[in-house]
Amino acid sequence: MSSSVDLRTVYAFAREFHSKGPNIGKMLYGTAGFRTLHDKLEFIAFRMGILATLRSRTFSGQAIGVMITASHNPECDNGVKIIDPKGEMLEMSWEGIATDLVNVSDDKLESEVAKIIAQQKVDMNAQSNVFIGMDTRYHSPAMGRAVVNGVRALKGNLRDYGILTTPMLHYLVFSHNVKGAYGTPTEAGYVAKLVTAFKKLRGEKLENGNYKNFLLFDGANGVGSLKMFEFNRQLAGTLQCQVFNANGKINHNCGADYVKTSQRPPTGLPEHEPNTRCVSVDGDADRVVYFFIDSNGTFHLLDGDRIATLIADYLMDLVQKCGISLKLGIVQTAYANGASTDYIVDQLKIDVACAQTGVKHLHHKALEYDIGVYFEANGHGTVIFSEKTKAKLSVALNSTATSEERREALNKLLLTIDLINETVGDAISDMLLVETILHTKGWDLSDWLATYDDLPNLQQKVKVQDRNIFETTDAERICVKPEGLQDKINEIVKKYKRGRSFVRPSGTEDVVRVYAEAENADDVQLLAAEVSILVYEMANGVGERPMIPHQKL
Repeated sequence: MSSSVDLRTVYAFAREFHSKGPNIGKMLYGTAGFRTLHDKLEFIAFRMGILATLRSRTFSGQAIGVMITASHNPECDNGVKIIDPKGEMLEMSWEGIATDLVNVSDDKLESEVAKIIAQQKVDMNAQSNVFIGMDTRYHSPAMGRAVVNGVRALKGNLRDYGILTTPMLHYLVFSHNVKGAYGTPTEAGYVAKLVTAFKKLRGEKLENGNYKNFLLFDGANGVGSLKMFEFNRQLAGTLQCQVFNANGKINHNCGADYVKTSQRPPTGLPEHEPNTRCVSVDGDADRVVYFFIDSNGTFHLLDGDRIATLIADYLMDLVQKCGISLKLGIVQTAYANGASTDYIVDQLKIDVACAQTGVKHLHHKALEYDIGVYFEANGHGTVIFSEKTKAKLSVALNSTATSEERREALNKLLLTIDLINETVGDAISDMLLVETILHTKGWDLSDWLATYDDLPNLQQKVKVQDRNIFETTDAERICVKPEGLQDKINEIVKKYKRGRSFVRPSGTEDVVRVYAEAENADDVQLLAAEVSILVYEMANGVGERPMIPHQKL
């Protein structure tokens, strides 16, 4: 059957409105999709509208999402990424297709689209549905219009949801495609699902032990702050949450990434009592970290590693009370603090796995468990429950042989599942889950912090001429090229008590990232410097040579 879509409209739209223009270097689709300075992205957004329409047709019209955001990046940047039907990130085989589509010239765009149609056997008469969302950057609407034109060029259907958090769009795509089985596929349905589960888990007792019903919420001057105002309205009388950093420059000296990397509180933090719970999300609200300032004025951070251990401990306790045999595991990256890994293995007695950096890799690994908890140290993560696990819980809940004690635990676990956005890391969902757990345990943040002591750690970047000469394996923990580098790193690490270090090439710039941790802060400085110099020397030297702060005796 012939198609009613004339591919000449693709080139016509590109030429008239979204031309690639000269001097555009090669762009790569990565974990974050395409991300760079906003003025280089409009033609990419147009082409991603085209790609999303084709992708939807390969799934017989199931919704595909296109999110416009640069997440934790500065205001001058923007980005565009595609969300697959189950709310997950774009299938890796299509990342290469996206890269090829973006890098052809305007005059070859029509033939490239035709090639994708042929190779992927796209039925151009099939329905297509593309959902569009964007963050609050001032240039996001122009990007959104470009995506719309990409969809229209191939006569696709679209829903433009306007300003959303990234996790909201993931939720909307999945809940639409499973016909509401995951939740009502509207923004109001998303909020209602989380709020209802939170209120039922919390009950009428708003404070418990050291847990106080007050929270300061750093919205990173992004979409998270806007959406949190609506959550506050619906949580009135349940959770007292004060939003700040709601109308300034996105991610500027605030937000989860700033707090994590700078190890200090965000600007704009209101006056508050010592030990007050504070939380920071990033610009598109998919990362979250907690922090507090004690009575001595000392800043304390509770990052993604801490969140993962807190959640896993809570879930394991519920699973044991349910009396059902389930395999629960935590997935970390090489950047996870070694003390958190030791705590998981030695104290929690929970299986722990390491995956390559990037949440798509953690998500895939977490699917191997009945209950998979995954978080990057930066605060991006969630929990996944297998369909088999959900079925087991439902059967047990409805069994007449189930005791009241087990029934209560089963109800709590099922409500907890409703509170979690399983499709992707979700700052607001994760925050409500942490609040639930702290309330249940009667903990303040100092109680949470006391579960284990983080090892001092440091991350550095070493500029190199060609990052591609560096290759890693074993979830990026072992460097296999240049040959001999890992052996030399191992020799350096032996000099430091509880020392650990690894190197990995950046995915976006000609630098090698060096991670180091050791028992004390002085040793960390030395270890990081020694490994950085080694990397510099094996890369044949470029730029400024790293320096050792002082010699180890």
